[in-house]
Amino acid sequence: MLKYLIVGTGGVGGTLASCLALDGHNVDCIARGAHLEAIRTHGLSFHSHRMGEHLLRVDAFTAEEYSRKADVIFVCVKGYSLDSVTEVVARASKPETLVIPILNVYGTGPRIARMVPSATVIDGLIYVASYVNAPGEITQSGGIMKLIFGARPEQGVSTELMSRVSEELTAAGIPNEVSTDINRDTFIKWAYISPTNCAGLYHNVTMGGLQFPGEAQDMFRALSCEAQAVGEAMGIEFGMNLADYNVEVARSINPESTASTQKDVAAGRQSEIQGMLFDMVDLGREVGVPTPTYDIVAKRFENLRKL
Repeated sequence: MLKYLIVGTGGVGGTLASCLALDGHNVDCIARGAHLEAIRTHGLSFHSHRMGEHLLRVDAFTAEEYSRKADVIFVCVKGYSLDSVTEVVARASKPETLVIPILNVYGTGPRIARMVPSATVIDGLIYVASYVNAPGEITQSGGIMKLIFGARPEQGVSTELMSRVSEELTAAGIPNEVSTDINRDTFIKWAYISPTNCAGLYHNVTMGGLQFPGEAQDMFRALSCEAQAVGEAMGIEFGMNLADYNVEVARSINPESTASTQKDVAAGRQSEIQGMLFDMVDLGREVGVPTPTYDIVAKRFENLRKL
């Protein structure tokens, strides 16, 4: 079995760590604060709609103290925390290590690769509803879960290693796919999560407000169309109507759940609004595509733009 390191044991990272540990894999976790102490003291508590209730013993560390090597590193932090984890990624990497970012913001793989040029950094994304509900506790709700990862064409990464990772993830109960067009797939995920966060934030609604006709869903659809137009200007072929696709994905999510950026902004915490909102606006301008609905949202939250 491969050795796994989860950098960022939040909702996504904690779910991956739990599934891998349940299948007997050697998995280490990077966490911090009360969450880290709870995992060390009591174990990682996993509440899963798909896999049941479990209390798992996993090795947990701060990024600064971690000194082991891993075969596969999943980077599952928020976009604004990337700078803080590059050193541990570099330290934990061997020449053959595969680094797989699982973030919401488009272009993360190339960004980490520039920051850690010694590592083999591919790209990834996940569709899952999971969150930290208390220190040391991860909840994965609903039946949706799919991990997609792959290398960019110019990288020449071994398909044998990616296939092995895929097989081990499948055995651990993590539905997954090795992408043949990871640039397209990561953009599609961003073009879903960005409209979800922006419409939810603007109208202050849960996922239920996006699932059925109304003002919030109208904005959700309009944002999705603008995101698709930006992607198409970049040469991405969607092969579908993104607005319809996004609404169907949204309907598979617990209607009481709230988008992460929306929760963070409401609580006055650091958020991913730069990547969810302003990066799309800026990219639209760069490729010459108007984004009038995004502009409306951006105007309201301009004070949160990263300078």
